[in-house]
Amino acid sequence: MSDEGKWFFCLKHQRVEHGPGCPDRDRMGPYASEEEAAHALQRAAERNEQWRRQDDDF
Repeated sequence: MSDEGKWFFCLKHQRVEHGPGCPDRDRMGPYASEEEAAHALQRAAERNEQWRRQDDDF
């Protein structure tokens, strides 16, 4: 799979990357846009909170 044209959020450097960059183990994605990649950590936190709430309901 080619990373060309795809966006990622690098966890090591705390920044958005476009195309090939840091190893996959150090980044989240791919995302369709730079904006989506820039909000990767926020979105992950929101999902984690949602899943935690669902677990609390059981």
